[in-house]
Amino acid sequence: MSLAKRNYSRGDYLYRSGDKFRSLYAIHSGSFKTQVLHDDGREQVTGFQMAGEIIGLDAISTDIHTCEAIALESSVICEISFNRLEALSREIPPLQRQIHKLMSREIVRDQGIMLLLGSMRAEERLAAFLLNLSQRYAARGLSPTQFNLRMSRQEIGSYLGLKLETVSRAFSHFQEAGLIIVKIRAIEIIDLSGLQACLSRG
Repeated sequence: MSLAKRNYSRGDYLYRSGDKFRSLYAIHSGSFKTQVLHDDGREQVTGFQMAGEIIGLDAISTDIHTCEAIALESSVICEISFNRLEALSREIPPLQRQIHKLMSREIVRDQGIMLLLGSMRAEERLAAFLLNLSQRYAARGLSPTQFNLRMSRQEIGSYLGLKLETVSRAFSHFQEAGLIIVKIRAIEIIDLSGLQACLSRG
């Protein structure tokens, strides 16, 4: 199956809410955020996606994208025609199982977000967010303790349901406690177990 590769610059839209669903998108390099728009014009970030992940799954059931995807940096996307993917999955059962696994991971991630927003205090939310990023980088063979945040503090706050000042205070507290070192958007986790302990204290 041939894949069409497309380049995106920071701020470019991959798709918008209401667009007709035609394809899934594998992030070859770079990163994206997904967000929904409220009736009053406010933007709510619903996820951050990095290289190696698939986006566009939100539209499979309705044939319409319910959110919008925006590049956080220069990125390359591999576009996968969903009609072609469905046809191939009927011919190749293991491919169908992989698609089901992808959808399952998306559901589990959504449940994790609900847990973050529903039951955790501000610092617990940020700790869980950083630990999640750490695990995702590790799964790609990258450093789990040193990485750059491609999203702004404002976007992190939108995702976690926190005000910008609250996010900034939580970062400062983690740094003062010796858990992380922050240099603008560069993060170094120097005490993973200490960060994990933030979750157990809730």
